[in-house]
Amino acid sequence: MSYQVLARKWRPRTFASLVGQEHVVRALTHALTEQRLHHAYLFTGTRGVGKTTLARILAKALNCESGVTATPCGVCSACREIDSGRFVDLLEVDAATNTKVDEMRQLLENAVYAPTRGRFKVYVIDEVHMLSNSAFNAMLKTLEEPPEHVKFILATTDPQKIPITVLSRCLQFNLKQMTQPLIAGHLKHILEVESISAEAAALQLLARSAAGSMRDALSLLDQAIAHGSGKIEEAQVREMLGAVDLDHLFLIADALLAGDAAAMLQVADDMATRSLSFDSALQEMASLFTRLQIAQLAPQAIADDFPERPRLLEISARLDPEFVQLAYQIAVHGRQELPLAPDEQAGFIMTLLRLYAFRPALDDQSGGRQRGAAPAGDPLPASSSTLAPAEAGSGVGWHGILAALKLSGMARELAQHCELRELGKARMVLSLSPTHRHLLMKPAQDKLQQSLAEHFGHPLQLAIELEEGSGDTPAAAAQRDHRERMDRAIASVEQDGFVRQLIETFDATLIESSIKPI
Repeated sequence: MSYQVLARKWRPRTFASLVGQEHVVRALTHALTEQRLHHAYLFTGTRGVGKTTLARILAKALNCESGVTATPCGVCSACREIDSGRFVDLLEVDAATNTKVDEMRQLLENAVYAPTRGRFKVYVIDEVHMLSNSAFNAMLKTLEEPPEHVKFILATTDPQKIPITVLSRCLQFNLKQMTQPLIAGHLKHILEVESISAEAAALQLLARSAAGSMRDALSLLDQAIAHGSGKIEEAQVREMLGAVDLDHLFLIADALLAGDAAAMLQVADDMATRSLSFDSALQEMASLFTRLQIAQLAPQAIADDFPERPRLLEISARLDPEFVQLAYQIAVHGRQELPLAPDEQAGFIMTLLRLYAFRPALDDQSGGRQRGAAPAGDPLPASSSTLAPAEAGSGVGWHGILAALKLSGMARELAQHCELRELGKARMVLSLSPTHRHLLMKPAQDKLQQSLAEHFGHPLQLAIELEEGSGDTPAAAAQRDHRERMDRAIASVEQDGFVRQLIETFDATLIESSIKPI
């Protein structure tokens, strides 16, 4: 006997065996039990969630020889013929290839005739949104007042393209995407029945790659069984999918914490060597930052049996929560910009360098936890003195006020890119260049306002306006200072006698990026 793919072998044949669509099954079961049958049904949802399968089960429920029932017998000739696709009164039409008005008219002309074998003549029109406007108009009258022996079941992945006149004539059910735990659990059940061993982590990978589609999950499972020679292992599934191991992302996080850009780029090179998907890598990176934020703000939500829980908690303790929010945005935007990059690796590298550029500097006095710093150049020096409120408001300026504030993370990043526009007794106005609008997050503004109120000793209303200023921000000053120190360092090296001798003797070139100012 020829091999039957899992997606067909495990296709549900009863309402009870349909996974993940309980809300639709419940409504249809009640309608069938109470004989409250509508003449037209519309099933909507993404690919692989069970639209056509549900249509066939409903056709069996309507034509089972035991009567109209929510539990068709599955053994009578009508049920068996519907399961095998041979039932003469079940007409399945692919609207993608039958879009014209003439084809629809020809189909509907036969609707007036009584069914040949069954109780009802059932028309299943798949991808109904592909019909032309003329075809929709041709079916309106029949759809509104069909003969009593006709039932319409329409299915679509894009209900927005269906005319409202058609929608209003149908009983509509929206099928949900499958959740990852639901898909993984169903795959586990199938493999247990098939007597195939599988690692739980491998099934999680397959479930995530299926993106809510059970059919896609079963197709990937077939592929994984063939790839693993009859067993499902995480390493083999990762290789098959081109998925990124969490170890790669943890190495990036460690390098980010260590301020080692070269190590981050080395991870990117290793991934390119293994032909891993950089799009998937950025998706996984966003998921990692999500888990890190959960570990910071709701650690009890991380399951105790989650294999990477200790490492997540360790890294989350060393990162500023506000930076994790920014890092998540960087990963998401980096993925959106990937198609515009010169190539995927270049786009991924620029995302890593953006994380590096906006990283807070490590505070050696706090056990390795991060504190805010300028996104480029050296961090601004922390002031050991505290300015009196009177002094701060009478000529010290924004640079001096900021040096006296105890800010970290995104609040400090925001403050460093602002300029002082107005300072009154109860109100301060700052300006922020539209280029840095991504820093304008409410938690950062609230933290900055609170710090200013504590510094001045009374409540202070803070307003931040998006406008181009003179560019004289603390961050720009820090960058200029760093550039000046870098220029002095380069000049010092170039004037060194030994270096000049090497350049003249070997026609050498000075690599400026290797020079670090002291």
